[in-house]
Amino acid sequence: MGNYHGSRKLVVGAHYGLRDWLSQRVTAALMVLFTIVLIVQLLMPGELGYDRWAAIFSAQWMRALTFVVIVALLHHVWVGMRDIWMDYVRPVGVRLVLEVFTIVWLVACAGWAVQVLWRL
Repeated sequence: MGNYHGSRKLVVGAHYGLRDWLSQRVTAALMVLFTIVLIVQLLMPGELGYDRWAAIFSAQWMRALTFVVIVALLHHVWVGMRDIWMDYVRPVGVRLVLEVFTIVWLVACAGWAVQVLWRL
């Protein structure tokens, strides 16, 4: 009877199901959209070099889209890694260390990506 609260079963653990599934799909769709936009930009005539890359990312809308995609990618990775840690790492202490390491790594990647993006 300890697993029930009133007439409903008490749900614990991985109860993020639909929200995480939907966020994975939305972030993946954003990444696909970005990839298509980037491919279209690269298929335009002209020599492919640093100047062209800098020109692609010099437009404010492209920088904004890239920033949104970076945030989406980081969230996408976090949800996936958190699920892996929750599913396969049983000791709570080890799981916590791995989750904290993942967060620190993703924040560092975000800082680096933004620095690169705004340096162009």
